[in-house]
Amino acid sequence: MKRLPSLILTACAALAAACSASQEDYASYVNPKIGSGGHGHVFVGANVPFGLVQLGPTSVPQQWDWCSGYHDSDSTVIGFSHTHLSGTGIGDLFDITVMPVTGPTAPGRLGAVSNALRSEEICEPGYYSVPLERYGIRAELTATARVGLHRYTFPASEDATLVLDLENGGCWDDVTDAGFEVVKNDEGQVTAVGGWRYSTGWAKNQKIFFWARFSRPAAQFSVAENPVNESERGKARKALYGYYGLGHTDAGEQILVKVALSPVSVEGAKANMEAEMPGWDFEAVKADARSAWNRELGKVTVKAADKDTRTVFYTALYHTMVAPSVFNDVNGDYRGADDQVRHGDFQNYTTWSLWDTYRAAMPLATLLHPEKVNDFTATFYHIYKEQGDLPVWHLMGNETDCMVGNPGTVAFADFIVKGFDAGIPADELIAAMVDTDLRDDRGLDLRRRYGFIPADLMREAVANDMEYAIADGALANAAAFLGYPDVEARYREQSHSYRHYWDSELQFMRGRKTDGLFTEPFDPIYSRHETSDYTEGTAWQYIWLVPQDVDGLVNLFGSREATLAKLDGLFEAPDHIEGENASPDISGLIGQYAHGNEPGHHTLYLYSMLGAPEKAAARIRQVYDEMYFNDVEGLAGNEDVGQMSAWYVLSAMGFYQVEPACPRFWFGLPLFEKMTVRTAGGPFTITARGPLDGCIESVRLNGQPYDKPYIEYADIVAGGTLEYTLKIK
Repeated sequence: MKRLPSLILTACAALAAACSASQEDYASYVNPKIGSGGHGHVFVGANVPFGLVQLGPTSVPQQWDWCSGYHDSDSTVIGFSHTHLSGTGIGDLFDITVMPVTGPTAPGRLGAVSNALRSEEICEPGYYSVPLERYGIRAELTATARVGLHRYTFPASEDATLVLDLENGGCWDDVTDAGFEVVKNDEGQVTAVGGWRYSTGWAKNQKIFFWARFSRPAAQFSVAENPVNESERGKARKALYGYYGLGHTDAGEQILVKVALSPVSVEGAKANMEAEMPGWDFEAVKADARSAWNRELGKVTVKAADKDTRTVFYTALYHTMVAPSVFNDVNGDYRGADDQVRHGDFQNYTTWSLWDTYRAAMPLATLLHPEKVNDFTATFYHIYKEQGDLPVWHLMGNETDCMVGNPGTVAFADFIVKGFDAGIPADELIAAMVDTDLRDDRGLDLRRRYGFIPADLMREAVANDMEYAIADGALANAAAFLGYPDVEARYREQSHSYRHYWDSELQFMRGRKTDGLFTEPFDPIYSRHETSDYTEGTAWQYIWLVPQDVDGLVNLFGSREATLAKLDGLFEAPDHIEGENASPDISGLIGQYAHGNEPGHHTLYLYSMLGAPEKAAARIRQVYDEMYFNDVEGLAGNEDVGQMSAWYVLSAMGFYQVEPACPRFWFGLPLFEKMTVRTAGGPFTITARGPLDGCIESVRLNGQPYDKPYIEYADIVAGGTLEYTLKIK
């Protein structure tokens, strides 16, 4: 098997050491509230990079723009939950919610609600603080990977209480079982509470366990059940609330609570707390969390005259590291995709929004986090062994099958061709990808029967098939790398199935039925959410979803010039969507180019692949300027678990990986005069001389003239210097 051992297996320790040595406070450049308004859906709260615990406020509204539990337009708080999603288009989680109160409350979402005093809110990497107006309590939060630490400053009160809410979850989440385990000292005082919360929602069978300890014992712990025993969707639920009765508090008295999570058991949560947070030093935990962020953010340094651009960049980098999240105990135990407790010699991860993140966030991780990618690979492989296919959209040990195609194959194949394998035999790597394709669900059986997915037999047929074709191209590349020519040939051919949808007269990809006819009526700017031939897109956008075979796409148009003319037309088309109930994800429009949604993220770089890099540069500059800015509405669409930000971070380097599992990055336009990326092989320094609103005139790699329109992955991770000379367009 081909490998890059000297780069990947031996240099990660040096990379970690270099990052640890960093003294600059990169966290001070981050504004976590970018994307907390509009449709950004970002998480706001306290966490560490890639941590399971994401501790932050959860609000009363449980709607689309509140998928993360927070929206800048709303100041309500029902409590501080230990799990959240960031940037998704569907809601879930909000598990194990703690709310400090004074006076009487009642079970239910509104039972303990308070407004947050946003004018005094503090949000920094690893730390969150806000006053609760109803109670006069200041809440402060910080975290380790598996433990959340709360510090509540109370007013003088005779009836202070900490409410442990096991009912409230995300928009589509219902409790199926929950319970408490109460621990008392010799005097009969309560000192710790454990428990569990099982729920069904986006993650159909989610199980989370917790262990909570308190800095002050309580005279009593009472439990109440919400009298409403049925959700809006008619599902039965067991909704429990625990009341940790503090009683008297002095003015300014601080009460600390630490809550550890485990996907396995209460005992696992206890062990996680003992390993990660045995003490009670809030300031030390907060400082450690900030140091953890600085180590990761410090993997990239930039020279930026404009402070807002620097803030946008480091916030984007921060957002790429909210997930994937660790999903095992400190001893290696985890809950598998088959709901069985297992032990692994790898770090298991969850929250895999792969339809989004295979495009830029996963390629970015192979550059910045090589020490984690073998664990990513092992996670994917074990998911395959446990559920029969590679992950699609995996959440808390559950396959949601959300979105289309086989995005797990694309990311998995990309890891392989870059030399990562986690010690898995080549036959097993190939089997994981081939078996994923050979399943009979999600339209794959139709595709094998007809050679494509007919639009009269499956909704969103064009999008499904074209994404499968991308995965086929990735599989073919991985098979070539591993030395399986027969597999490569089969999947290379299968990756051309998109051609069935080509309408040579209108020059669009259109839904085709079993009788060979295209679907009618046809409008290239029409979209109806979940009922059209496309997923969150229009025909204009789906022409270009062929990154695995750009030469083949050019052949359909007849020439490079004709392809470029059509690509120009994408940006000149009407900048609105026709149709009732069009997907709100189709946002950030320049003509019909939609930067606010992932299927188009590679499209600007097609100009470079087609020999018109100056046009790529102009559009990339436009996106930098118009789609990312230092404001709560500073994202063009959903953050989508890091993808929207990963596009910006990767593009800022002056290149982007367009082709699936093809380890080369096509040139675009650098964002900064100087950037240094700490790679496995050493620092990779990128400089840009000339107007940053221009285009690339020439490139030098390690001091030598470089005439390729792309740079190889191996050249980047080896370390060195890339010099751009820019000119006015």
